[in-house]
Amino acid sequence: MKKRNFRAPSGQTISFTELGFGAAPIANLYRAIDPEEAQATLEAAWTAGIRYFDTAPLYGLGLSETRLNRFLYGRKRKDYVLSTKVGRLLDVCPPKERTGIGKFFDTPSRKERYDYSYDGFMRSIEFSLERLGIDSIDVIFVHDVDIFTHKTADARDAHVRTVLKSGFKALAKLRDEKVIKAIGAGVNEWQVCETLAKAASFDLFLLAGRYTLLEQEALESFLPLCQEKGIGIVLGGPYNSGILATGPKPGAWYNYSKAPKAIRDRVAKIEAVCKRHKVKLAEAALRFPMHHPQVVSVIPGGVSAREVALNVATLDASIPKALWQDLKAQGLMHPGAPVPR
Repeated sequence: MKKRNFRAPSGQTISFTELGFGAAPIANLYRAIDPEEAQATLEAAWTAGIRYFDTAPLYGLGLSETRLNRFLYGRKRKDYVLSTKVGRLLDVCPPKERTGIGKFFDTPSRKERYDYSYDGFMRSIEFSLERLGIDSIDVIFVHDVDIFTHKTADARDAHVRTVLKSGFKALAKLRDEKVIKAIGAGVNEWQVCETLAKAASFDLFLLAGRYTLLEQEALESFLPLCQEKGIGIVLGGPYNSGILATGPKPGAWYNYSKAPKAIRDRVAKIEAVCKRHKVKLAEAALRFPMHHPQVVSVIPGGVSAREVALNVATLDASIPKALWQDLKAQGLMHPGAPVPR
């Protein structure tokens, strides 16, 4: 598995595998996963050479982190890169009140509570270290400080102010003390990443679904800012919730909902170009963001050993340079998108 050595603006160097492992699916996302199946999936990722694992307290309400604990136990800490997130604390609650009913299954009875303060971040990291069974974390992402999660710009902005005035100080302290190597934010919108990048010394952003074969608006201002500041990008959601993997079939998913007709039509045009070059849509989608110089890893997610193997094969597929040029010529890709020539 190829690696990308990222030197953070803070001075730390982190070696990311190009393909990372997003650990939400193994935390009973959409269906309950047997513990042994989760372990086998993680083992398959390790055998394939994947050494970057991303998790969060939200995923399975702690279950993702505890399953990673079992998997990582006994492995040398220097041999893998691990990121988790802050912004939510998990409170014990009655089973009927737990967060994520209908989304996460067979999880601990916990209810999320948003807390972007100094104390909230410190407590969250302390809990994560305990669940993970380790004493340091490579990257901490501020989780979901966006409109998608908080519904309105006013609510988002209030949380952003708390992050910048309070929570960020905790992360900066831990970075100075070498408990963490890099500070980031994991969100669904590039606009708030741009705000944070201008306001504080962020090292990385985990951007979900906003720089893909389908969407490149982030090239207008955000990604150039990242290049200027040396900020890295972990690219989540490279398939835009599914449609870039399944194609524009009826019921295809886009941005966590059923894809509207305009999106299906655009994907159909992109897929037609891919077919002319004998390339699968998913292969082009997974490889595309890796051509940007600030992207250090892509994390498509996988819930089984078979899906892990498929992700590896998909990223390894050979893509002719002419494909990218044809997409640009037909107005299906931003003209400034970095691609091989």
